[in-house]
Amino acid sequence: MFRPGIFPSLVAAAALAGCGDMAHLPDVASVGPQPQLPSPSHSLIPTVHIAPAQGWPAGAQPQAPAGFQVSAVSSGLEHPRWLHVLPNGDILVAQSNAPKPPPGEEKKGIRAFMMKKVMARAGAGVPSPDRIMLLRDANGDGQAEHKSLFIDNLHSPFGMALVGNDLYVANADAVVRFPYQPGQTQISAAPVKVTDLPAGRNHHWTKGLVASPDGRKLYVSVGSNSNVAEDGMQIEEGRAAIWEIDVASGSKRLFAGGLRNPVGVAFEPQTRSLWAVVNERDELGSDLVPDYLTSVREGAFYGWPWSYWGPNVDERVQPPRPDMVARAVAPDFALGNHVAPLGLTFSDPRMPGSFASGAFVGEHGSWNRQPRSGYKVVFVPFANGRPAGPPQDFLTGFVSPDGNAWGRPVGVALDRSGALLVADDVGNTVWRVAPAGR
Repeated sequence: MFRPGIFPSLVAAAALAGCGDMAHLPDVASVGPQPQLPSPSHSLIPTVHIAPAQGWPAGAQPQAPAGFQVSAVSSGLEHPRWLHVLPNGDILVAQSNAPKPPPGEEKKGIRAFMMKKVMARAGAGVPSPDRIMLLRDANGDGQAEHKSLFIDNLHSPFGMALVGNDLYVANADAVVRFPYQPGQTQISAAPVKVTDLPAGRNHHWTKGLVASPDGRKLYVSVGSNSNVAEDGMQIEEGRAAIWEIDVASGSKRLFAGGLRNPVGVAFEPQTRSLWAVVNERDELGSDLVPDYLTSVREGAFYGWPWSYWGPNVDERVQPPRPDMVARAVAPDFALGNHVAPLGLTFSDPRMPGSFASGAFVGEHGSWNRQPRSGYKVVFVPFANGRPAGPPQDFLTGFVSPDGNAWGRPVGVALDRSGALLVADDVGNTVWRVAPAGR
């Protein structure tokens, strides 16, 4: 398998100086159903160009399109990553970060050390709070007057789904279940394990979760344990995939594979088909590889690690597997290179005009590209259940004029009124974007 040989001093210089290759293609070339895919760019020095985490200065907030207003539902949170809106309007916020690896599982070496430094600079170095908070806006003014600890002592919680009176939470290592009654502000019951999930070192630890429209199945996204299987395929068992869980029995099966790091998963409301946003591989240059939004077909294989965007072979992965490349399905829609799409939710007619049908995507932002990409929420218009136009900026202004991250968007969801909620894990805020005057 591919093992990059990078001199420690070069890696350190890249991480500290933000050096690397520049993008040559315009951003528009890397979006849509047929993005341009230039030849890979290989370098001893990886491109490292991240917006250091700073937090919002007093009075500042992200910007929305004309006709929308932005407010903070709640600030002063601790690394809010994911959102789930309960039927009564209460907002659940997973406060979470990467778990500590088990003894003996931590990746070693100068490369791993420097990547930890880079991620800490991006705001991802804080310990995981391991809890879910509940926010309640009882008077409907867009600000939560009630905030309470809902569930504590979790293990890097992320995705959440309510089926009947059962609340499911995707921890980094398992899906667990809690009893829930409408209106309650805290759950003290012990979790019941539904099924284990691939864990261990957890290079990509976030586990997205969504229930099928009929409530009979759960779908959980599991990212790869590496960039391109550089540590062997044994540690990738069950990863880079979406799993289907039977709610009644707790049994699971592999639904789709070859998805490097799928995070947000959601059902498109018109066709009721499953969609996901996926973070593609790094270190092939600033013009490769586009992250994407795609429908997830049962039994499909999307190429990772042997290929990307269908049949495009990644020659770093050895030995080659032409049989797997021949199976690879091209994704539906490119979102741009290294934008790091995490959040995904579909709009509905409560959003005005051109925002009534489509997908909102929270783009956490690049570290492996010059210039930076992502660091915003975009809207992909849909028609007849399919993407029908280029991504449109919806919530921006997360990076300061001098290149620091005031915030970074992660999870997105619609609240009970149809306004968009955005979890900001650097600004430690849940933002609300609503039509003006609502």
